[in-house]
Amino acid sequence: MKQIIRIIPIFLLTLSLQFTSVSTVEAQCPMCRMSAESNLKNGGSSGQGLNNGILYMLITPYLLVGVVGYIWWRNRRKEGEEEDLILVD
Repeated sequence: MKQIIRIIPIFLLTLSLQFTSVSTVEAQCPMCRMSAESNLKNGGSSGQGLNNGILYMLITPYLLVGVVGYIWWRNRRKEGEEEDLILVD
């Protein structure tokens, strides 16, 4: 419970910094988009590689959060089993 109380202020600080520090984000430029589309229409594969790269970057944060969550869950489960053994003895 003490860990959660320590994490909440850090989470709120991070969240507030994300909302207050807004920077301009530009999407893929029209020239790059046209180049990738024309490459795909002409039988090239570099446009498909661009799309695969975007999907790869999209899934990476979800995998990282999933792995950290699984490790946290596994460790918490082990702690709970150890506490149960101590109470039984």
